[in-house]
Amino acid sequence: MISGAQNIFKIPELKRRILFSFLFLAIYRVGVHIPTPGINGDALASFFAQARGTLFSLIDMFSGGALERLSVFALGIMPYISASIILQLLTVVIPYLDRLSKEGELGRKKIVQYTRYGTVVLSMIQGFGIAVGLENMRGAAGEMIVLVPGWSFRIMTVITLTAGTAFIMWLGEQITERGIGNGISLIIFAGIVARMPNAIASTFELLRVGQMNILSVLLIIVVMILVVAAIIFMETGQRRLPVQYAKRVVGRKIYGGQSTHLPLKLNTSGVIPPIFASSILMFPLTIANFLPKPLVDEHPWIQSVLESLGPGALLYNLLYVGFIIFFCYFYTAVTFNPNDVADNMKKFGGYIPGIRPGQKTAEYIDKVLTRITLGGALYVSAVCVLPSILIRRFNVPFYFGGTALLIVVGVALDTVQQIEAHMLTRHYEGLMKKGRLKGRRG
Repeated sequence: MISGAQNIFKIPELKRRILFSFLFLAIYRVGVHIPTPGINGDALASFFAQARGTLFSLIDMFSGGALERLSVFALGIMPYISASIILQLLTVVIPYLDRLSKEGELGRKKIVQYTRYGTVVLSMIQGFGIAVGLENMRGAAGEMIVLVPGWSFRIMTVITLTAGTAFIMWLGEQITERGIGNGISLIIFAGIVARMPNAIASTFELLRVGQMNILSVLLIIVVMILVVAAIIFMETGQRRLPVQYAKRVVGRKIYGGQSTHLPLKLNTSGVIPPIFASSILMFPLTIANFLPKPLVDEHPWIQSVLESLGPGALLYNLLYVGFIIFFCYFYTAVTFNPNDVADNMKKFGGYIPGIRPGQKTAEYIDKVLTRITLGGALYVSAVCVLPSILIRRFNVPFYFGGTALLIVVGVALDTVQQIEAHMLTRHYEGLMKKGRLKGRRG
């Protein structure tokens, strides 16, 4: 792998692409620290210290800490992701979008254009909501978060946050086109990884003051390595269904006759299910932040319900796993249609040995996909519940696991595979050894 990494700098185009990606990611990280005008930073920081486990913390994770500072990039790339998911869901119910998705490059460009429009609209709505919400919020000491409330602050905040999200979207598209890897994914990746130095520093501080011993730290490191290895194994794992193409004679030429396979990923839905599940479960805690404190003190049952729905509680974990499993099946059904796959195979003369082409093939693919989706959903659930176990049971001073870890490992794998593809096309040794994980056949 070391020799493969050295070969990167022998390819001028690949070297230029990597440096371009690093430059644009650095620009993004600088923008995270530029504050939106009209905000009391100390009051905002004290408010977010009390808002852990809410939707604010989820959005702050995707924005790389920009929301906690209310920087110009406070909305992050979440409006773009939301717009993309909404368009994917609408493709199922709106025939026009379904036709666009099947029109190749031209249709893809049209959908990307609609995604950009949707991103701007969502950014304006979210920006206005944040501006109005901040005017009614106070810090831990009761100080106002917004220095001068009013329509001037609201309009300025909406314009600033919308422009920030549009700029991030442009950065991501430029990285995808002229850099290496998926630009949007790398921006999220950079925001999550940027928190690692603080996590390492807090661990060493606990080790220094004696609240953690060296054996516990070593055990945590071993667990982290094993978890990352398990995620890599599961994310690259496939169930490969053998596909045979019949021979066709066209004139004097014979087409087809080759054997291939249909790869079905164990985790087809990616990180969308835990994002949806977290959003739903964090909603009650988010609403609770806006309730008057005397009201909560007057009704103890409200506090008990909030505690049972807090991250790490038994009821929270059970609901979390249930929602993840549900959304894994739901999102897989939305993005993967066995009937379309079976029709395309039949159209080009392909069939699964022992299975009749057409409807029987679709039923068989759906049966296999249902089974492996359950395994993928349980794996995603285990990774997402891991942080609460480490924090509550082993006093780990940082958040390890969950959606953030799935994103980091997934983006890293995708980027390494793109780098390797560039190297192999130029006859250089790749970063990964031969003998990759092969899926089970049949």
